Amino acid sequence: MADSEAGAATPYPYVSSRATNLDLSQLPPVYVLATHLSIDEQHEAEDVLSGGGAPLTYDIKEANLVLANVSRTRRAKSELQWKGVRLENVSSEDGLHVSRSAPAPGDSTPAKKRRLANARDSRGQRAVEVIDPSTASETEEEQVDTKPLSQLSLSRVSTSSSVETSYPSSIPESFTDKVKVVRLDWLNDSLIAGKIQSLGPYTIYEAKLLRTGEPALESLSMVKSVAIKPHSMIEKSPYLKEGVFPGIVERANADPKPAIKRYNKHSRIRDAAKRDVLGKSFSSSTQAASQPNTQSITRPTQLLHQTTSEYDEAVSSTLPALPDWVKEKKLYACERATPLNSPNKDFIAELKKIKLARMLTLDEIGVRAYSTSIASLAAYPYPIQSTREILALPGCDQKITQLFHEYKTTNHLQAVEDLEADPALKVLREFYEIWGVGAKTAREFYYDKGWRDLDDIVEHGWRTLSRVQQIGVKYYDEFLTKISRAEVESITATITHHAKLVTDANVETIIVGGYRRGKTESGDVDVILSHRNEAMTYNLIDRVVRSLEKEGWITHTLTLNLTNTKRNQEPLAISAAIQGGHGFDTLDKALVVWQDPAWPTKEADLAANPRAKNPNPHRRVDIIISPWRTVGCAIAGWTSGTTFQRDLRRYAKYRKGWKFDSSGVRERGTGRWIDLEGWSNKRTRCTSWQEAERKVFEGMGLVYREPWDRCTG
Repeated sequence: MADSEAGAATPYPYVSSRATNLDLSQLPPVYVLATHLSIDEQHEAEDVLSGGGAPLTYDIKEANLVLANVSRTRRAKSELQWKGVRLENVSSEDGLHVSRSAPAPGDSTPAKKRRLANARDSRGQRAVEVIDPSTASETEEEQVDTKPLSQLSLSRVSTSSSVETSYPSSIPESFTDKVKVVRLDWLNDSLIAGKIQSLGPYTIYEAKLLRTGEPALESLSMVKSVAIKPHSMIEKSPYLKEGVFPGIVERANADPKPAIKRYNKHSRIRDAAKRDVLGKSFSSSTQAASQPNTQSITRPTQLLHQTTSEYDEAVSSTLPALPDWVKEKKLYACERATPLNSPNKDFIAELKKIKLARMLTLDEIGVRAYSTSIASLAAYPYPIQSTREILALPGCDQKITQLFHEYKTTNHLQAVEDLEADPALKVLREFYEIWGVGAKTAREFYYDKGWRDLDDIVEHGWRTLSRVQQIGVKYYDEFLTKISRAEVESITATITHHAKLVTDANVETIIVGGYRRGKTESGDVDVILSHRNEAMTYNLIDRVVRSLEKEGWITHTLTLNLTNTKRNQEPLAISAAIQGGHGFDTLDKALVVWQDPAWPTKEADLAANPRAKNPNPHRRVDIIISPWRTVGCAIAGWTSGTTFQRDLRRYAKYRKGWKFDSSGVRERGTGRWIDLEGWSNKRTRCTSWQEAERKVFEGMGLVYREPWDRCTG
């Protein structure tokens, strides 16, 4: 049986004579970091330490030696800071030691790529190779591989009875006011060697501790309900005295109560989700750490200062006349024009940052509220001068007014600065930008898995990712690069050519998404294919994708749905629509990774190296198929901004009693299909997709809005 299989069968093989007889009593207070360890693995390491007489502590602030399953200096430092350890600033040369393996002579391959060279997925295939050019300057810190404790070589520790019962464990250096983060391999190698190994080669990070005034003890002495002074607390914890390290049970009993919770996961963002963003900080601080969890740090409320002269003077005469949609209090974004470039775009950009934070905290109500406010502000055609204008806008309340007042006064929002400074939110944003990762999954990566960057995902969770997520990580930087309008048109021309090859020359191609709304750059390419003959759109997506793959335009097909074909291209049934789970779109579609197979020096490059890589960037492309009978609904849905789409559905529901879907419209009460585009009568059928889209707006009782007037975000 392979070592990995043996480790899986008995994942925690720590009990051995060598492990129990190793003398660790001369170590300084030791803490085992839970990062990248399961609870059982952490317990096993702690048992080995306590069995050897090590002064084990469960408060990292008391530790001078931290054992961790991490590999990089910056990560070790971040873990200490996240847990509230106060460190003195040290230079990069002061006390930092990283054990690293040297690459082979002449090997210029980045460390990150080398780590993935032998990685394999669950089917035994070589894992996707991820190369991040931004890490070129970080390779010195990233060449130490971490691994689950169950895979360490502790299983190879001999249980022979001929082993000496104790070993000298001289620790020549002083640990006073110092903390060292040491790789967990040190403990493993010490057990194998039968004696304590030097800490130097295993040290990842070293820094001086700030213990001025013992703030943790001072804060406890200020609580009236605890009648224990700091000095008496020190007396009751004899292991804090230099050179005295009794057994773990005795020390635990001697510690002051209440006892420290060992596995209480601290979630700044989850707590922040329950608080109002305005006037409060997401960032942790020393002061906050010493206060009860029920307290929060708040700033003085920004008051709206107004004088009586503002009312005496005819302020309204200096302000532009309010648009009709404001006077009529039209709440739905589909009832008004929202241009691409708003005169209030700078303030809106700040609000979008708060909205993103609400999304990452899974605050759905907050996301909807900010989306409504942002769409209303974006539709307002004048630069906002007064808070009275904001209060007049549908969907904007006193909170938005206060934010605008603060922004107008200081040219920034403190809430946004707090959010951008929060380390947890920075990581969540990075994970959220991975294709195939939503807000909920990003939070699982951060809180449940303990990952802090893309390297953690690759090193510790690659095999647990879905195929879409693996591709999202592999092409992370390329997918974030925007696509020009010229490139969007070029990709669409290629798709059109292959669609005509598998059908005929009458196939219709419509570019939707941000391109049709007038954006100069797009994050992906959205293309709708349709044909007046419904037989041609039946299973069309499969034929188009196969043709494109054959010529090498598509490198990965991540999703290929035949939902509409399977229901005979009928609009979504009302029973399925009411049950939910289908989202806004139920059409046939394919989500693919696109790459131009040709480049100027292709022949020369392949002649020199048959395995030369294509330098063209990878793009995200969505190909959607719509039957002609409901092509107007598909185009309206896929063209409009997110809030415009949402309000289109809400308007249909509350004003018409209909269920709007990109596959068509049905009456909620009876399930009857509403033929907005006149398909049932050959004389009234639309002759163009532009006409079909206009009939959808007309049939719903809405004024038709040009694509560039649906930019709600």
